[in-house]
Amino acid sequence: MMEWFLFDANDPLTFMNGAFWGFFLFVFTGFALLDKKKALRNAFLFAVSLFFYWKTSGSFVLILLFSTISDWWIGRRIHQAHGTPRKIWLAWSIAINLGLLFYFKYAYFLSDSISPLLGTHWNPNHALGDLANVNLGTNFRVDRILLPVGISFYTFQTMSYALDVYRKDVEPVKSLIDFGFFVSFFPQLVAGPIVRAKNFIPQLHQPYALTKAGFGMALFWILNGLIKKVWLADYVAVNLVDRVFANPEGYSGFENLLGLYGYSLQVYGDFSGYTDMAIGVALLMGFQLPTNFNAPYKARNLGEFWRRWHMSLSSWLKDYLYIPMGGNRSASMFTWISGSIFFLFLLLLSPSMGWVLVGSGILLLLWAAAWAFPSFQRNISTNINLLMTMMIGGLWHGASWNFVLWGALNGFGLIVYKYWKRMSPWEVKDRWWKHLIGVLLTFHFITFTRIWFRTGSQSRWEEMGAPHNMWSEWFSANAMLQKLMHGIAGSPFLEILWGYRSVLTVMMIGYTIHLLPNTWKTGYRQAFSRLPLPILWLLTVVAIGIAWAGTSADMQPFIYFQF
Repeated sequence: MMEWFLFDANDPLTFMNGAFWGFFLFVFTGFALLDKKKALRNAFLFAVSLFFYWKTSGSFVLILLFSTISDWWIGRRIHQAHGTPRKIWLAWSIAINLGLLFYFKYAYFLSDSISPLLGTHWNPNHALGDLANVNLGTNFRVDRILLPVGISFYTFQTMSYALDVYRKDVEPVKSLIDFGFFVSFFPQLVAGPIVRAKNFIPQLHQPYALTKAGFGMALFWILNGLIKKVWLADYVAVNLVDRVFANPEGYSGFENLLGLYGYSLQVYGDFSGYTDMAIGVALLMGFQLPTNFNAPYKARNLGEFWRRWHMSLSSWLKDYLYIPMGGNRSASMFTWISGSIFFLFLLLLSPSMGWVLVGSGILLLLWAAAWAFPSFQRNISTNINLLMTMMIGGLWHGASWNFVLWGALNGFGLIVYKYWKRMSPWEVKDRWWKHLIGVLLTFHFITFTRIWFRTGSQSRWEEMGAPHNMWSEWFSANAMLQKLMHGIAGSPFLEILWGYRSVLTVMMIGYTIHLLPNTWKTGYRQAFSRLPLPILWLLTVVAIGIAWAGTSADMQPFIYFQF
């Protein structure tokens, strides 16, 4: 019964198995037959997208349908209303979407964190299935809540639609089928990129045209993503990263450092590999998905990194959270209200009443200082906007304190950079070594913060959707920190380098390709797309063979499926 309700871990419908490509062949055939009848074509694609999600998350497809229907209907109400009713309808959309997210992603987090304040007890040595006394004094068991795959992506997508209709940036979609197709389009449904209605909806009624060059480019992105996933993500994970993070104390400090470098490559190869394949599959059907990555490890500073990494989420947070709060200009009432609610929420999750009292006192002092000194208010409010945006971005990834800390570290890093950039010599591109220093500092800061991101993540199919074991995640991060601070000097460097020579070679190749100039990459992509079809098919067979050579016995899930 559980396999039907969630998914079959032995046969998940993803880009990485033959079942998906059989499914896609059926979809593409139906798409081609119905191309001249756009309404039927879109209905067909909506139906097969729902089937795809059902194969991934079982009966949670009903949650997807509920979110789709409610936001489509509310969007029409927003468009027809005026004045206060418009705001009320928008509030309903936000409440429904955030309510779904909170229930499925954060109910366990809240229950586990406030249980000490209610006098309940959780033994961290218990298995997740044996958790007790975290039910807030009722028969309700939050540890039994399962997480619908991709809920963070499609709720942000439907919520942005309601906000765009409210802002009059987009007209409401008349057809529920068209809107449903926009929300559930299967290549990007479960792991992004996050698509905006104003960019995607107009494509639904455009004539389909796939040139030879377009086919070649789509094929390139699919093969590029496949090799990234197999070699830069799964091979590095199985042969280095997973081993180190599973038991940081059992490895030397140098091995922990290599594990961190490996994870930075893994998470990039995994997520950008999925995005590449999604873009390629969508291109075959004539749909353009937004670019989600732009060589992020070339960034010279933290601000530039977040303009290059997970670009669809970064731009979403900027447009629908950071700018409405006042951005880098000033504070809005939304800043102080939402900021107070968010920080009070974090205080409620604190492990003791003492932390709650101290945090509340600090919050009140900040309120008083901001009220008394306008210049202080402007200065601190812009920093609060930035910090809170990054912390919410961290919490978006999952119900774990490690994600909150990861977001906070990036927020503080952006604040420090904002004040430091006027003095930073590597902000000016007049010397190559200045550029290099900026890239190295940014990369190492991002890699360091991923200690908490990786220890807060779930890495196996059987873990997907399960509540986080926050004690285990926290202590794993601390163990790795201890090894990095005190265990590197005594490491047997030459033995380690020789022992991991294969995976380190893959890592070196991966980082080298990543750092190639963009003009080179654009050139070989276009050259590939213009090759004669027989050569394209030959290279496809070669690429699949290369990918096959790097596959592990157990298929690794895409990292962002859990978000």
